[in-house]
Amino acid sequence: MEIGRLDEALADLDCAVPYLRRIDDRVGLARALVNRGIVHGWLHDFAAAVRDLRESGQVSSALGRGLAVGIVEQNLGFVAALRGHVPAALDHLARAEQTIAEHGGQLAAVLQDHGELLLSVGLTSEAREFAERAIGACQEEQRRLKIPELRLLLAQIAFLDGDWQRSLRQADLALRGFSRQQRAEWTALARLARYRAKIALGQGERISLALVAAMVGTLAGSGWPAAEVEGRVVAAQVSFLRGRRGQGGEQLRQAALARSRGPAAIRARGWFAEARLREENGDPRGAAGAARAGLRVLDEHATALGATDLRVHSAAHRVELTELGLRTALRDGRPAGVLEWAERGRASRLLHRPVLPAEDPVLAGLLAQLRSVAAEISLGRPSPAHRQLTLERQIRDHCRLHPPQSGGPPVEPVRPHQLGAALGDRSLVEFVQWDGIMHALTLVDRRLRWRPLGPVSPIDGLIERLLFALHRLPRKGPAQPAAAALLADAARRLDDLLLGQLPELGDRPLVLVPTGVLHSMPWSVLPSCLGRPVTVSPSATLWCAVSGAPVRPGRTVVVAAGPGLPGARDEALAVAAIHGCAPMVDGTATVDGVLAALAGAEVAHLATHGSLVTDNPLFSSLRLADGPLIAYDLERLPRVPHTVILACCDGGRSVVQTGDELLGLSTTFMGRSAAQLIASVVPIPDAETAPLMIALHRGIAAGRPAPVALAEAQQEMRDRSLADLAAAAGFVSIGGE
Repeated sequence: MEIGRLDEALADLDCAVPYLRRIDDRVGLARALVNRGIVHGWLHDFAAAVRDLRESGQVSSALGRGLAVGIVEQNLGFVAALRGHVPAALDHLARAEQTIAEHGGQLAAVLQDHGELLLSVGLTSEAREFAERAIGACQEEQRRLKIPELRLLLAQIAFLDGDWQRSLRQADLALRGFSRQQRAEWTALARLARYRAKIALGQGERISLALVAAMVGTLAGSGWPAAEVEGRVVAAQVSFLRGRRGQGGEQLRQAALARSRGPAAIRARGWFAEARLREENGDPRGAAGAARAGLRVLDEHATALGATDLRVHSAAHRVELTELGLRTALRDGRPAGVLEWAERGRASRLLHRPVLPAEDPVLAGLLAQLRSVAAEISLGRPSPAHRQLTLERQIRDHCRLHPPQSGGPPVEPVRPHQLGAALGDRSLVEFVQWDGIMHALTLVDRRLRWRPLGPVSPIDGLIERLLFALHRLPRKGPAQPAAAALLADAARRLDDLLLGQLPELGDRPLVLVPTGVLHSMPWSVLPSCLGRPVTVSPSATLWCAVSGAPVRPGRTVVVAAGPGLPGARDEALAVAAIHGCAPMVDGTATVDGVLAALAGAEVAHLATHGSLVTDNPLFSSLRLADGPLIAYDLERLPRVPHTVILACCDGGRSVVQTGDELLGLSTTFMGRSAAQLIASVVPIPDAETAPLMIALHRGIAAGRPAPVALAEAQQEMRDRSLADLAAAAGFVSIGGE
């Protein structure tokens, strides 16, 4: 079994199990059933695998063998992972690690399984942590046989991260280890990882066709269907690079057979092979159709993942399919096709809103504990350093185990005629990156246009300069005029690159759909956007969906101010006076109180300290009287206000994941049904924000749409002083209208 000769292992175990039953060797029977369950799992006979493993667990439990029960849990997790049942696999593996550790067992294998599972949903940093822990455990436990497998896992993690040199190094280490161990199938897997890295590094022409063919032959007989499909896709890539179109086409034809069977990841990869085959055969329409089919498989699977971070990170597996579709659309030159594939490649998670799960007292208790610890730390009281990290991990893992019910199938991309009708007298610009070039799609008066704007790298560099200047601008002194000059220069040059080449936009209100670093762009500083209503949306489809969101009658307003900001209380009082409501300030602005108010309001203004946690954005927070309100708190709400104003640092900034998926406070509000969100994408000076917020709310109270009210308020602030400009410039209107 360990060296990959699965058919022989199964034959031996099929002989052993009946004999062990006859002689009533229950310990031996439990061991044999575990091993046979693992073999069935590798061979994708999942029903037989679960049957054997559950019987083994029952026998071991009756014998009081707790460690063996933990090993059964581990392998139930392994089988669930192979089936693509991620929440169930996480549950089994968590119980396995706890049980095995309690009984002093070896943890390397369960850590390895956990790492492989996290990699399957694109959580590369966590997968790397488990793989490295597993290597340490293997060395401690003297389990040298497993170390090359973990090197292979690290190679796969680095590949998904785009670190192809590291992927190649780890694959070489794994290859040498498997070769010494004479494990032919595993050696072929290491060669597969090595070839993928070399192709990504532009070294595909150096790969031997004979070695690739031998690798595919070994994998085809291994009983590992996912590896076989991937091996054939890589063999096709090498064949095409070497001019062997016939060989490449045959490999894709064989790989495409997987599209109709097996777990979602394998079927999606089969559809990718079919799409590539059609593309090579000069059938772009057929290639796009196959890519759509593969995306449907992945999107249906993602709805079962439940937890927001799992769904966001799993979008990494959509990238090659969306890139293929976008490539065919760009070659075809039809703007409608480019729009479709640009939309399929961004913010897919926000287009599918799961139904809220039932009230979860365990999660509520963990969140309350986290707030208590955070409050102690903020007050300077001693608290165990690891306690906050432990609670955050428990919250994250708990949410991953409990997927909510589906809210329906994923939404299809908006069509140009639907989008044009919704836009009315607005102009839309959707930015698309492809092969180092920034492209723009514009829709004005129902006419869709597409044009390349130029290289991405100068745009990235100018945005860095612009953000640096905005950070420096509030600092009074001799450096302030230099910061203002730098800001003006970077803004003018960015305007020329991004909007100056689009004369059809005119002076209409703008709807902007960014990509990559443009998600952090403070658009109001561009000359073309000054005083102009600008709405930013993660996708045109989402903008179209939320723009028509009805506002409940009564226009209930909630205003709250958090501690530690000298100007927040006065700001909240002034904003509340505009709307004639009672503000939540001082001790009344608690997390539970604010959450309850948000669920029943149509407009919310929150003046607090904001914190974006870049390595785990769902712990981004707003500081309130009794501790932080985090994104996980918001996910428990049945609804949030139609319009949300976050007067805090970085409230509008999200962490951009692969596939233009976003995580952060602003996207959590949108995921819970907020139609409009006004927030800053940069740090802001506290004292200077009050005038902007007061002007903004006067406009909203007078019935102006939020983007219009924000543009007018920003224009007013810009005319006052550099400090007011710095406070106002970072705010953007996100969502609809």
